[in-house]
Amino acid sequence: MYHAYYKTDRGYHPRSVNSNGGWTVTNSLSFMNMPLLTYVAEIAPRPMLVIAGSEAHSRYLTEDAYAAAAEPKEIMIIDGADHVDLYDQLDVIPFNRMADFFGEHLSV
Repeated sequence: MYHAYYKTDRGYHPRSVNSNGGWTVTNSLSFMNMPLLTYVAEIAPRPMLVIAGSEAHSRYLTEDAYAAAAEPKEIMIIDGADHVDLYDQLDVIPFNRMADFFGEHLSV
């Protein structure tokens, strides 16, 4: 999944950690003691739209964030999509629902 994006012309960049094996043993240590969802409820009363692919390795985190968040909230699981498909696969990104959601919940 990541290889199909970061290691090909699709998403490769010479300075990208993901494209060049730049991750080290210690890169992610700062996240080990960070309770990522501790403050998700503080997003409220902000509207939250979370989107994940049904095949995404990170889908569980999307579902956990959704469960922990306060209303108003919406979750979309895109059938057949993986994590990186939602970066650049224009045929699977739910642009219409995103526009509708923001139109409903954001004011200028």
